[in-house]
Amino acid sequence: MLEFRPLVFEDRERVVPLLQKSGFMGCEYSFANNLAWQRLADTRISFYKGFYVVCAFGNSDGVPSFIFPSGEGDIPELFGVLRRFAEDYDSPLRLTGVTEGQLAVLKELFPEQFDVVYDRDGSDYIYRVSDLTGFAGRKYHGKRNHLARFRELDFTYSPITEADYNDCIVFCTETYNGRTADSAEEEHSFAAEQYAINTYFNYFEGLGLRGGIIRIGGETAAVTIGEPLTDDTFCVHIEKADTSYNGIYTGICNTFARTEMGGFEYVNREEDLGIEGLRRSKLSYHPAFLLNKHILTFR
Repeated sequence: MLEFRPLVFEDRERVVPLLQKSGFMGCEYSFANNLAWQRLADTRISFYKGFYVVCAFGNSDGVPSFIFPSGEGDIPELFGVLRRFAEDYDSPLRLTGVTEGQLAVLKELFPEQFDVVYDRDGSDYIYRVSDLTGFAGRKYHGKRNHLARFRELDFTYSPITEADYNDCIVFCTETYNGRTADSAEEEHSFAAEQYAINTYFNYFEGLGLRGGIIRIGGETAAVTIGEPLTDDTFCVHIEKADTSYNGIYTGICNTFARTEMGGFEYVNREEDLGIEGLRRSKLSYHPAFLLNKHILTFR
C-alpha cells in the first residue's frame, strides 16, 4: 500500500538519482520544483520499490492526480498499485503531464484502457540554448532590438550568491504584492508562488540552483533562477523583471543563457498555464518545440 507524505529537502539524496535514471525533460521532474510548488495542489510523495511517485491531492474535483513515476522497475505492477490506490478514493486512476513518449509506453502496456486529453496549457516550451544566446536570423529581429535597448541601460549582472538572497526574495515579494487576486483560487496560487520563491532561496545551494541578478542604480531590476534538468536540458524556474526598463526581460533571458547554460542544447522555460500574455511572450522566443503533455484517465 502506498503511503503519501509531504516532500522534504532531506529526500533529495534518494529522489534525484531516480529522476536522473528516467531523464524526463518535463519540468515536473525537477526535485526543486517538486519541493517548492507542493502547496499549490497539495502534492505529496511516496516510493514503491524502485519508483518515485508524486500525486496531487488538492484538485477541485477531489480526484488524486499522479505524474508518470520516475525510476525503474515493473511498470505494470506499479500501475496496478496506483489503480488500487485510486479506487480507495472512489476515483479512476488519473495521470497529468504525460508526454508523448510516456503516452506511447502506456498505450503499449494498457491498450484501450484509458482516455486521453491534450493539455496545451500544461505543455512545456523547449528552446535551443543557441537561439537564446544569439537571437540570430530574421525571426529574432524584434528580440535583437529589445536587447539593444537593454544594453543601453547602466546595469550590472552577476550570478546569484548567498549575499543576494534577501534582495531577490524582497524583489519577488514586491512583485507578488503588486498583484490583485480576482478569486480565492488565484489568491491561493499567488500564496503558493510566494512559498515556492522562498523555498528556492532557502535551499538555493543545496538544490544545486543557478541564478542571475540585474541591478540598475544599485537596485534589483531582474532576477532569474534555474538548474540542469537532464544531461542536455536546462530548466528555468523563475524569471521576474521590472518592466519599466526597456528590454529587461530579453536582457535577463539572454544574459542568463550565455552565462549559465554552456554545454546544454535545450532550455525548458516551462508552461504558460493558459495565460494569454504569458503564451504570447513564450511564443515570441520561438521554441524549438513544445513538450506536449496529456491528461490520462483510466476507465
